[in-house]
Amino acid sequence: MSFLGENPDIAYPLTAAFGLVMGSFLSTVVTRLPARIDWRNRRRAYAFLNQSDVYDPPPPDVLTGRAHCPQCKATLAWHERIPLVSYALSGGKCRHCGQPIGLMYPLLELLTMVLTVFSVWRFGFGWQGFGAMLFTWYLTAASLIDIRHGLLPDKLTLPLMWLGLVASTDNLFLAAKPALLGAVGGYVIFWFVGGLFKQLRGKSGLGRGDYKLLAAIGAWVGVGMLLPVIFASSVLGLLIGGAVWALKGRSAADPLPFGPFLALAGLLIFMIGPEQIQIWLWNLRSSLGG
Repeated sequence: MSFLGENPDIAYPLTAAFGLVMGSFLSTVVTRLPARIDWRNRRRAYAFLNQSDVYDPPPPDVLTGRAHCPQCKATLAWHERIPLVSYALSGGKCRHCGQPIGLMYPLLELLTMVLTVFSVWRFGFGWQGFGAMLFTWYLTAASLIDIRHGLLPDKLTLPLMWLGLVASTDNLFLAAKPALLGAVGGYVIFWFVGGLFKQLRGKSGLGRGDYKLLAAIGAWVGVGMLLPVIFASSVLGLLIGGAVWALKGRSAADPLPFGPFLALAGLLIFMIGPEQIQIWLWNLRSSLGG
């Protein structure tokens, strides 16, 4: 990776192209993973009801399924899957059935490209930069699935947590102890808050997926940043959620997924850096105390 660091004119375009490819892959994850989870849950229900003979074909797998149009199911050729380019050349429509292709696909590719390039700009062309890429990719996919389906899959949150813990064994971003305490503390804090909310209001305010997502974020930013993450995500939820409710004419009683705000807060604090956040908090306490 030293070659990339010494040749930014080559490295950044390659990173941008890599980010576009990963954005295309993440769109597959966002589309197929919830369908696979739903299919497995139905199969378990059929087995529990002794209806295993019910024919329920599995949806395409994330890694092995062929790319196809979600409307007409036509298999896409390689030149129809080039990130951004294929969407632009097709006019945003499937060439087989003429139905519009969701705007999510090119926007996700662009977002992933930006986050990927920013990761290496922030942490360099090394293991830290690669780790930051992984962190942003997992958070992006989990957030979009939560927005579309109200679901934070274990297949995303748990590997993200373990990756953070493994990275901490080599002090990639932080030491092992604060990473482990961050993962445990993140789950326990939301478990307690969620249980208290249910006792007081008689309904769930947080899902177990939120517990696991905060645990995963805690493994990357450390136990000392859990409260800033929770505070920032709550503020973002109030501001962005309030705007969404106002635009869609909904009330505060309507459910709104918390995972995207949690992911955004975790990403911001991770990119800014726990050390810088601690300096800001120290200066704030000093100014208030003075």
